[in-house]
Amino acid sequence: MAFALTDVRVTINAVNWSAMARQVTLPFEAEELDSTTFATSGWRSRIAGLKDGSIDVEFLNDFSAAGLDEVLWGLFGTVVAVTLRPTSAAIGTSNPEYTGTVLVNQINPLDGTVGDLAVRSISWPVAGPWTRNTT
Repeated sequence: MAFALTDVRVTINAVNWSAMARQVTLPFEAEELDSTTFATSGWRSRIAGLKDGSIDVEFLNDFSAAGLDEVLWGLFGTVVAVTLRPTSAAIGTSNPEYTGTVLVNQINPLDGTVGDLAVRSISWPVAGPWTRNTT
């Protein structure tokens, strides 16, 4: 069933940042390894190698005490836990939770031009296995 993303839950280091997030992408990929041999009748054969991914989020920026800027600055250079769900409802088969860790290897406190909405985008690589939970 199709639905609009209007209530995504974004948690970083056990803090729910959903009210500050306006776009999220969680791409995963597996390295493509060529396993072609003479026995594949002229067709390429491939297997999956190492898995990788990242989390990409666009946030409304916030420079208040204990706000987004202060928290992300404190996390810079560390590995933190992240969870994402399509909605803030309970975890279930129609609302899976994706959980793993990321390396906070970059932050960009300021990005914009005169009159722009103050936003910041992050893209952090995964730092270990991720799981998809439905219970």
